[in-house]
Amino acid sequence: MALLSEKKKGFFGRLSERITDAIFMHPKIDEDMMDEIEEILITSDIGMETTINIMENLRKYVKDNNLTQPQELRKGIVNIISELMDKGERNSLSANFPLVIMMIGINGGGKTTTIAKLGNKLKKEGRSVVFAAADTFRAAAAEQLKIWGDRVGIRTIMHKEGADPSAVLFDAIQASKAKGTEILIVDTAGRLQNKKNLMDELAKMNRIIDREYPEAARETLLVVDATNGKNAVSQAKEFNQVAELSGVVITKLDGTAKGGIAVTIADEFDMPIKFIGVGEGIEDIEDFDAGEFAGGIINE
Repeated sequence: MALLSEKKKGFFGRLSERITDAIFMHPKIDEDMMDEIEEILITSDIGMETTINIMENLRKYVKDNNLTQPQELRKGIVNIISELMDKGERNSLSANFPLVIMMIGINGGGKTTTIAKLGNKLKKEGRSVVFAAADTFRAAAAEQLKIWGDRVGIRTIMHKEGADPSAVLFDAIQASKAKGTEILIVDTAGRLQNKKNLMDELAKMNRIIDREYPEAARETLLVVDATNGKNAVSQAKEFNQVAELSGVVITKLDGTAKGGIAVTIADEFDMPIKFIGVGEGIEDIEDFDAGEFAGGIINE
């Protein structure tokens, strides 16, 4: 496993320090130590169900391997959390083209900047990309996306504020087909407070894709802000009820977040983490690696 960069070590804030302290402050593996690790996980934005799952597996790991020394737990913790978060091929973006990526998430959660980062990343990997500014109800959302698109050299299809999002999508599909563009990234509204409207809007957009772009593969990615902690987990639950999510992008894993919400989302919703945002720069988005992420929890 590659060594974590200083930026990546910041994923977990105090979590990695607290677990390491718990391991090395105890002379042997006992229930006091296991209870302390459990409490650390619960208070680090890892949900109760996921914590119980981790601890059950950790106790089994100790028993199966006849462990007595606390430092022997390190490998077990990494392996258990890595297995919870590793969804195999689902952790990767679809490799089929053309590809439509629907990006959803609450306003203010970093959705638009994440689209810019992802588009820039895919373009640097040699892919052709178009943006569709279909979040037409948020003031200046289209203009914001276009500014980002201009910065990274990606065309943005947009209409006037208040336009029908599906009309924007229709035009973006036609533009993509005309140019043979590989990836269309669609910015959508984040009006979770009215779930029925959002559900209807997303359903209509998917019907447009069915009709106009049936050959296209699809991803629906939820963008959540790690600094929102347990609220981000609630968002994952709510959006998963209104859209068929294929994965999550977790932003702001840059040292200010505890990082535990990524474990909870992956486990409780069986949801693959596709990408992580590790800073404010346009380059600060990376493919998710379950083993590396889990290793960061104890600075492995």
